Amino acid sequence: MTDASTQNVIAFQGEPGAYSHQACRSYRPQMEALPCRTFEDTIEAVRSGRAELAMLPVENSTYGRVADIHHLLPETGLHIIDEGFVRVRISLLAVPGTKLSQISEAMSHPVLLGQCRGFLRRHAIRSVIGADTAGSALEVARRGEPALAALAAPLAGEIYGLEELASGIEDRQNNTTRFLVMARQPDFSRRANAEGGTTMMTSFVFRVRNIPAALYKALGGFATNGVNMTKLESYMVDGVFTATQFYADIEGHPEDPHVARALEELDYFTSSLNILGVYPADPLRAAQSQAAAAE
Repeated sequence: MTDASTQNVIAFQGEPGAYSHQACRSYRPQMEALPCRTFEDTIEAVRSGRAELAMLPVENSTYGRVADIHHLLPETGLHIIDEGFVRVRISLLAVPGTKLSQISEAMSHPVLLGQCRGFLRRHAIRSVIGADTAGSALEVARRGEPALAALAAPLAGEIYGLEELASGIEDRQNNTTRFLVMARQPDFSRRANAEGGTTMMTSFVFRVRNIPAALYKALGGFATNGVNMTKLESYMVDGVFTATQFYADIEGHPEDPHVARALEELDYFTSSLNILGVYPADPLRAAQSQAAAAE
C-alpha cells in the first residue's frame, strides 16, 4: 500500500530543471516532483510506492522516439493515464553578470546542442557535451566561469540561479516533446479531458503471429471499422531480428463498439496484445489537426 506521504509525488528522469521536470509542473503542478537518475529508477519509484505517478518522455517532434522507452513500457507493469506536450524552449544560461559576448562555450546534452546550431554558429560559441540539460546548468553554476554557459530550459536557470542571456534560440520553433503520465492502476472510466474534449486515446503493444501478411491482416480491422491510428512503430525484441514488437496509438476507447471490433480482429492475428493505457487526448492534438487541415 502506498504511504500517504507519497500520494502527491510524481517521479521524473533527470536533474531538477530538466524538461521532464517542466512537464511535471505543467501537467501536475500540485504534486511534488521527484528527480531520478534513470528511466528505470523513475519507473521503480512508482512501482515501489515512493511516488504516485511517473512522467516519461516518449517522442520528440524533431528527433523522433526517445531511446529505450518503447522497450521499457511493456515491462513496467504501469499504465498510461494521461499524455502531455511540452514545447522545448531553449535558453542560454550563464552566471549572473555575464554578457553574451563573453560566452565562448555552451554545455548541454548532444540533442539540445544539435537544436541550436544556428545560434551557436552566429555567436562563435563552441559546443561542450554534458550529461543532460539541467545537469549542464548545475555544472555551469558550480564552476562559476563567465565564459561557460548552458543550454537548458528556463526552469533550470531559475533553480540554479543562472541568468538568461538569450531565449528561444532553438533552430526549429515548433520543437515539442510528448510525455506520458503513468500510474500503478489503469483508469478506463474517463471519457473527457479537463478542457471538455471527448477524444480518448488507447496505446498498446502487440506481436503478430508468424503467418504470411500477418501485419497487413492485423491492421485491416482498424481501417474497416474507421479507427484512426495515429502512431505505429516497430522495434526488435531481445536483440533478435526476427522478433518484432509494435507500439500503436489509436483514437477511441476500447469500449467503443468500432474500437472493440478492431481490437478483436487484431487479437486474432497476434501472439500477444497488451493495452498500456486509455487516456484523454491532450487538447494540443486537436489544435494540431485543425492547423494541418487548414494548410
